[in-house]
Amino acid sequence: MRLTGVSSESGWTGLSVTTTLTNPSTRPGLRLPGRVTLAAGGEDVPVRHIRLGLIAQAEPEDPGSPRRLVQFHQVPVAGRFVVPAGRRRAVDFALPLPWETPVTIFGEVPLMSLRTGLRTEVSVDPDLDQGAMVPVFVHPLPTQQHILAALDTLGFVMRQAGLQLGRLPGVEQTLPLYERLGYWVAPLYAGPITELELIFVTNAAGLEVLLWLDRRLSLAGVTHQSISRFRVWHAGQDRRDWVATVDGWLRHAINRHAADAAHADWSATISESAHVSRHPDEPVAPGYGLGGTAGGGGIGGGGDGT
Repeated sequence: MRLTGVSSESGWTGLSVTTTLTNPSTRPGLRLPGRVTLAAGGEDVPVRHIRLGLIAQAEPEDPGSPRRLVQFHQVPVAGRFVVPAGRRRAVDFALPLPWETPVTIFGEVPLMSLRTGLRTEVSVDPDLDQGAMVPVFVHPLPTQQHILAALDTLGFVMRQAGLQLGRLPGVEQTLPLYERLGYWVAPLYAGPITELELIFVTNAAGLEVLLWLDRRLSLAGVTHQSISRFRVWHAGQDRRDWVATVDGWLRHAINRHAADAAHADWSATISESAHVSRHPDEPVAPGYGLGGTAGGGGIGGGGDGT
């Protein structure tokens, strides 16, 4: 599949810019290959640089502010050169995707309103041309896929998905935003909690999985929240019973949540606590590759992201 972005022209230069992707479907940590093609009009066009950026809509840290487009990753792909009058110049690229790149597709279906785009920035004195965005479809890593599928098997129903600007306390995070997946609680776990929020923070070795539990007492106008953290490695993910693993995480988190609630001051609006619970040590495989097609076919790219 080859996807073409809308061409754009840069004012007085008459320069047109078109970005194409070899395959718009990818995963975190892979490289996204494609080409930027520039065509000059009646004059030579000196280009200062070409940069590629990943763009998405995110919630600001201030809850009262509207969502806005955020560029969360940018990479230069070309320096100075000249496009001769009436000629074209093509620049091939293989954009490395960060391991924390938000997932936008699960089970071949878009995750709610989550969208990610690739924007091409071409600097031409004195203009800065930001061309049309090309959609990028980010599928889960196999480890993420297993966790999402386990929640589905256990009866959780996704109710919202979004990106949040800001930093998570106590978590090593490289991007200025993170993904939040909200679920209605499954009947098996109802009572101690009413809502579940899932957050992945990913690197080359594995995942930090955050389970944000919430119990709302609507009539009393009270809510109690707690966060539990778990660590899991990419290596050996095919040999794990993921339903049992996720069920164990949930029961551990719910027990902690219920213990906190029993001692909470229910006159407060929110009572928060954080617990770290790590899976027993497993061998870590630094730089573990994901160049294959496990977890879904038709995924392009290869190599590790940065």
